[in-house]
Amino acid sequence: MASSSNCHYGPMIADSARLGLAYAERLLKDIPADRFARLATIQGQTIDSNHPAFIFGHLSLYPSRIVKELGGDPSSIEPTEAFVNLFDHRASCVDDPSGTVYPSMEAIGERFFAAHRLAIDVLMTADDSKFIPPNPNEAMRAKFATIGSMHGFYVGGHMMLHIGQLSAWRRMVGLGRA
Repeated sequence: MASSSNCHYGPMIADSARLGLAYAERLLKDIPADRFARLATIQGQTIDSNHPAFIFGHLSLYPSRIVKELGGDPSSIEPTEAFVNLFDHRASCVDDPSGTVYPSMEAIGERFFAAHRLAIDVLMTADDSKFIPPNPNEAMRAKFATIGSMHGFYVGGHMMLHIGQLSAWRRMVGLGRA
């Protein structure tokens, strides 16, 4: 935990990120690799809801923004163009029964956890002054005016929204609660 008197916002945001990361880890642990990129089906009806591959891939895109905007080096977690194309907010989650659309469960999981752990490290040490500038994401600025409020959403509400989808997906495929 950061202890300097000039570092308050980051640890508060990191607390939420750690909670989401721990929940994601519990939800992921017993998902079979061959179900990771599959839509749920109930009584022969495919449910149009995000599957784990899309959820973890999508959420892995945002930590590099946090790291970069707080002055850290995001090069080790920067998503590739192909990854962005698959998981961007404009991308559609598709069923992948043959395992040819999405990267493996291992590859997506490693990227997700590494990216979030680095973001948490940077959040813990960033000076409060880094959180106050206007949100550089113009499309989201009306909702999240500052860098700090945007990053709080990325690792708080945004993560839990999608992790909640994963919790529902688990129930639909018969895995139950984690």
